[in-house]
Amino acid sequence: AGLEGMGGFEDYHNAQDFLREFLGGSSSLFGDIFGPRRRGPRPGHDIQMRLEIDLIDADRGATKTVELTRPDLCVDCRGTGARKGTTPATCDYCRGTGQIVQSRGFFQMATTCPACGGEGARVTDPCHTCRGSGRTQGKVSLQVDVRPGVDNGTILLLRNQGEPGDPGAPRGNLRIQIQVRRHPFLERVGNDLLCRFPISFPQAALGGEIEVPTLGGRERIPIPKGTQSGELFKLKGRGMPDLNGRGRGDELVEVVVETPSRLSARQEELFRELAELEHENVSPKRKSFFEKLRDYFTEDADGDERDSA
Repeated sequence: AGLEGMGGFEDYHNAQDFLREFLGGSSSLFGDIFGPRRRGPRPGHDIQMRLEIDLIDADRGATKTVELTRPDLCVDCRGTGARKGTTPATCDYCRGTGQIVQSRGFFQMATTCPACGGEGARVTDPCHTCRGSGRTQGKVSLQVDVRPGVDNGTILLLRNQGEPGDPGAPRGNLRIQIQVRRHPFLERVGNDLLCRFPISFPQAALGGEIEVPTLGGRERIPIPKGTQSGELFKLKGRGMPDLNGRGRGDELVEVVVETPSRLSARQEELFRELAELEHENVSPKRKSFFEKLRDYFTEDADGDERDSA
């Protein structure tokens, strides 16, 4: 009565219709007040699984076979849960609505029927195959196309390969998370590949060639004289393909100069001679370091003298 004269309320059949329009039909607040709305057959839930592949598969793409155990509709009762030749009976507690509605003055509160669980029907003569659940477990093999460029965490979606829905509703989806196994020599960084390659001290000092692994096979690259540990050499286009088709990354070869842990008598003699030569003829980079170190201590000494004065 308090709404008389406001206009338009007569177009709504009850308070639920009015508030549904006011709050929006998809509003969670409406569901909190009135409980779940009856809908049609519910689609199935999604299934998630993990698929391990090699880096070469992520580079070139591959077709993999996955096997999984998933629920299926019972073939005898076709998902109804009732014995073959029978049908579920209408729930006499909620009279098939799936909800119990209680009036509280202006509002109507709806809750899920505790007898049928909101289904609106009850199985009185259950199927012997699925014991009234309407579902049976079955194994299935599926072909999965792995696109070039996939990385750890990439999700492949197979539609309608998840759990079955209610009779007449579609299946859920199958979500496959990619896990790329570690490569013995190559590490992926974005679309680039990083290869840490050890070289000897003579190779670094005198230069030469090294043979590095790539996803396409071996490749030789030159090492210039005086190469320092940690320097990077780029192999253009030898990285991973972009998942969206935007070219390929590069392979970065990081050289690591190894210090020998065991020396023969002759090797030790040569290194001692080299050490003596380096003491007399310091290389520019090393000389620069020692000059900076000398200036650093000199500045500290001058500062201490000023403070004492």
